[in-house]
Amino acid sequence: MELDFGPAVRGFRDELRDWLADHLVGEFAEHRGVGGPTDGAAWDVRLAWDRELAAGNWLGVGWPEEYGGRGLGLLEEIVFEYEYARANAPYRATVNALDLLGPMLLKAGSEEQKKRFLPPVLAVEELWGQGFSEPGAGSDLASVRTRAERDGDRWVVNGQKVWTSFGMYADWLYVLTRTDPDSVRHKGLTMLLLPTDQPGVEIRPIRNLAGQEEFAEVFLSDARTGADMVVGEVGQGWRTAMTTLGIERGTTLLPQQLTFEREAEALIGLARERGAFDDPMLRRRIVDAWISVRIMRTTNLRTLAELTAGRTPGAQATTAKLYASTRHQQLGHLAAELAGPAGQIVGEDYGLDTRQRSFLLSLAETIYGGSSEIQRNIIGEQILGLPKEPRP
Repeated sequence: MELDFGPAVRGFRDELRDWLADHLVGEFAEHRGVGGPTDGAAWDVRLAWDRELAAGNWLGVGWPEEYGGRGLGLLEEIVFEYEYARANAPYRATVNALDLLGPMLLKAGSEEQKKRFLPPVLAVEELWGQGFSEPGAGSDLASVRTRAERDGDRWVVNGQKVWTSFGMYADWLYVLTRTDPDSVRHKGLTMLLLPTDQPGVEIRPIRNLAGQEEFAEVFLSDARTGADMVVGEVGQGWRTAMTTLGIERGTTLLPQQLTFEREAEALIGLARERGAFDDPMLRRRIVDAWISVRIMRTTNLRTLAELTAGRTPGAQATTAKLYASTRHQQLGHLAAELAGPAGQIVGEDYGLDTRQRSFLLSLAETIYGGSSEIQRNIIGEQILGLPKEPRP
């Protein structure tokens, strides 16, 4: 996939391409494309790669210079994400802080919070985890029950969070809490920044189908944080959370889309090896898989064009996550089928090849970031204008 974003950013693009060519070498080159939103593979290598990026001032290219960024615009940010994915560089270990926490603080944080937390993020000195989902509040985030009570100049937090990506590495968490015990649903919620290095925080890793421990559950028992660690306003945490999720579901599908295109090309190569094109039914499914990744590309380009033009993305941005996750699963199922019995053999210590790992990890894509059921409700209610889902 080749895209030209025009002469205004061509110099930036060339600078980035040259830097990646010079630095994506050695151990980093050996781990091209490693990792993902639910893939904790080669964590130490990815963390070292992030520090290499930080030394070149390539993290937070759109963040203001006073916090350590380059102060560039949205178009440069898009070019960076595209060229980064095009080079198949390792998935960034600090993506949670870079793509979610940082933009949230830039929009809703206090000046003190920005000065305190943003520079260490860009220097890869502090790692962050997201404390949103709970055992009874995943896609239905408004059901959060984790409580925070004010005690003098501190907040005392009690509750449980789950599915915290790379939470076992986090120095800090941004946690959605209920600060008004009499409130229900979206009201009475507050976003807090909480340090993990304290007796009241216990983090337990969760092992996934690929044998990795990239998710974690977090138990908060009288955990404490400062009164000045509120992002936004007390009681307005839902608004702050929606800011974060809006960022998460905006342009972050671009790197995944390029990965899916590579997988589709690998699928076609495997089909040729196995003579699958001689079977008309398999041939139709392979062509359908190739068409699906092209649709993802067109959808992403349309959304990027709207963002760069200063317009609110259209309906396709709402449907993109649902489409990409379901179609990626179908792509993985087809690849596993074409691989046959040999594709079910794993290496020593449950060592998985790239195709096996992608297939297993794709099974979570219709859950995290909003389950497919919730996504369909959103599309039905907000895009199609259908009646709201009845609540008990």
